[in-house]
Amino acid sequence: MARRSAAATLRTPPPGLPVDVRLMNGVASAVYVLAACALVAAAVLWITRVPLFTIRAIQLDGELTRNSVNTIRANAMPALKGNFFSLDLQRARAAFEAVPWVRQAVVRRIWPDRLAVRLEEHHAAALWEGEDGNERLVNSHGEVFEANIGDVEEDGLPVLSGPEGRSDEMLSMYLRLHAVFERLDTDLQRLHLSGRGSWRAELDSGATVELGRGSEDEVVARSERFARTLAQVTARYQQPLLYADLRHADGYAVRLRGVTTTTLTHPHSKTVN
Repeated sequence: MARRSAAATLRTPPPGLPVDVRLMNGVASAVYVLAACALVAAAVLWITRVPLFTIRAIQLDGELTRNSVNTIRANAMPALKGNFFSLDLQRARAAFEAVPWVRQAVVRRIWPDRLAVRLEEHHAAALWEGEDGNERLVNSHGEVFEANIGDVEEDGLPVLSGPEGRSDEMLSMYLRLHAVFERLDTDLQRLHLSGRGSWRAELDSGATVELGRGSEDEVVARSERFARTLAQVTARYQQPLLYADLRHADGYAVRLRGVTTTTLTHPHSKTVN
């Protein structure tokens, strides 16, 4: 019986630590954690201020047609804040994209003190006349952007005018209609979209064509029908086109210089005024 009692006594867990000892251990752990955080903060502060990690070079790549390296650096460098570790890459990207003619910039770090920047420039596809009356440019993606129009080297850019936010739709429509009117040996110079969704084309010959409303496919289909049959009308009367109205369901109306005609889809239905 004595042996069993002794064994039972040995298996009994030791009593818990006193409250004051546990409190001291907790305080010590908290001090260690705070000290570690302070060391990390001091290290971060040192890294952000030490001259060793200052950005010393910027490597530019991609399209550099509209701007020189010196121009891009002069415009973007003042907006770059911080060193190799603390520089905000999103803000750096925005700084480069704020340079005229720069559409997109990709910025990355190169150890230990350089930035690599790849640039994509705007390619002017048209002039934009918005509802505010200001003249801007439209790039090949259908995006309106600000730049010095005097820097545009392309001659005879078409003019797109319409509601804000519709420039990509208008460029797409222009490209399709341009191919249609080329068959008439004329060039589409200006394309207008009203707030109610009605299209109007102005040609380099001085003629105006009311295209009406509808989807892109519907407007293009009406224009193609017009282009296929207009030569028959102008050849008959030997007069150039001044105005055409394609908004009729069963045909179109045209006005020639000195002659007004109405042409329906039926090949024998023509009225001359």
